[in-house]
Amino acid sequence: MGMSTLLITAYAKAPQNTSMYENNKYAGIVLEIHKESHIIINAEFTFLTKLAQDFFKRMIVGYDFSKDINPLIEEITTVFLAPSQQAVIVALKIAHQRYEDSLREINKK
Repeated sequence: MGMSTLLITAYAKAPQNTSMYENNKYAGIVLEIHKESHIIINAEFTFLTKLAQDFFKRMIVGYDFSKDINPLIEEITTVFLAPSQQAVIVALKIAHQRYEDSLREINKK
């Protein structure tokens, strides 16, 4: 009996001269995605503040990760005005590519 969800992680280099860089060096994202619906059901980020973690979790949970993520990226650029914005976007893009690759691999079988 397999799990109904999968976990995807991705990282991008944090911008220098920020507290994120000083503490972690990388912006990390961990997503739990339902295998059948492709909906993100849980998310964690390597932000230093609980507010930032909660903010992103509320923005991303419920998103269909099998779809184009450009609307999500546009929202991030509009509402997350921080030095680590690009690192977060890069990590999200890497996670999305990893997920798409896994879907293609599953469909080959």
